[in-house]
Amino acid sequence: MKKEKIFSSFGILPKEEILEVKPNFKQLQIGIPKESSFQEKRVSLTPDSVGLLIANGHSVIIEKGAGLASSFQDKEYTDRGAELAYSKKEVFKANFILKIEPPTQEELILIQRGQQLISAVQVSTQTASYFKTLIKKNITAFGFEFIKNEQNKLPIVRSMSEIAGNTALLIAGEYLSNTKNGKGLMLGGISGLLPTNVVVIGAGTVGEYACQTSLGLGASVIVFDDSVTKLRRLQNNIKQRIFTSTLQPKALGKALKRADVVIAALRIGDGKVPCIVSEEMVSEMKKGAVVVDVSIDQGGCFETSEITTHKNPTFIKHGVVHYCVPNIASRVSRTASMAISNILTPILLRIAEEGGVEHSIRKYECLRNGVYTCHENLTNKMLSKNFNIPFIDLDLIMENR
Repeated sequence: MKKEKIFSSFGILPKEEILEVKPNFKQLQIGIPKESSFQEKRVSLTPDSVGLLIANGHSVIIEKGAGLASSFQDKEYTDRGAELAYSKKEVFKANFILKIEPPTQEELILIQRGQQLISAVQVSTQTASYFKTLIKKNITAFGFEFIKNEQNKLPIVRSMSEIAGNTALLIAGEYLSNTKNGKGLMLGGISGLLPTNVVVIGAGTVGEYACQTSLGLGASVIVFDDSVTKLRRLQNNIKQRIFTSTLQPKALGKALKRADVVIAALRIGDGKVPCIVSEEMVSEMKKGAVVVDVSIDQGGCFETSEITTHKNPTFIKHGVVHYCVPNIASRVSRTASMAISNILTPILLRIAEEGGVEHSIRKYECLRNGVYTCHENLTNKMLSKNFNIPFIDLDLIMENR
């Protein structure tokens, strides 16, 4: 019996499914130098994160004493498999450098051609020569201020802002109390007594968390911002009605006269914040009131603000206590270090799983957004404008490789 052909010579046959061929796993050699910037106490990875990275096949070398200021002992790192280095030079032999502050001049000399760097950029205090050095050495640099997550948010910036907002209120509470020669007020409210008055200038993340902490303690809060949208968002986030106002001088002046605490948390992108509160307005505030100017790293909201340090954090002007330390998160360095480490660790694991930096920034836009120098080019448009350095879009660089 003759068999019938099911398919003719011109029949359509299904092709094999084309599956993605993943690149080979890339082992990372991670270096963590000790921070040498003034009063910087944070460290980029905790011992637990180091242990997780080493368990996943990576190596970590950490400079002796890098975690001590955050209460992480050297032994905690070595017990989890990290190698202890006794000089920065040893650490900078690793191909992936993790820092909190941008590299210092000494560290820029030690950094080797073709390395990867993750650190803060601190645009307001940076110079063009810093970026030119990274470009010349072909460093692939990620900035804390630019790294985004899948929700298109800036996780490290937000995390540090949350810490700053909460801590600012706790600091104000200290300086209201007798222990810091304050006027002996408790920040908050108790039954039968009027609550303390808190004014928050700025409805961003810092302002939101300062507001939540104030309300949690029982204080009376009013929030000012020049954006009604931000004020509405803040009110929705805290899920209760509070007093809010745009930055009208008359309304602000009236609130400041009644204020026991003022948290200045206004942010204007990467530029200098405008002076919102004049010296005359400060002179009309209550004696013993406390101002915490969180925006001092961008110039400060108060005309009377001057940069202070963690060692000498306050000064008094017109009877008002001013706390103007730029790096508030470093005051609670262990908490801040854990927050940063929890964000960086998944990023490092993802980079390794995708076969290295180039593969991962090709695939993930959130990581690509964090890169500001790559293949001897500046890849961040804002930095190009601020420092007058030619800019090339990272997508174009990746397409041509």
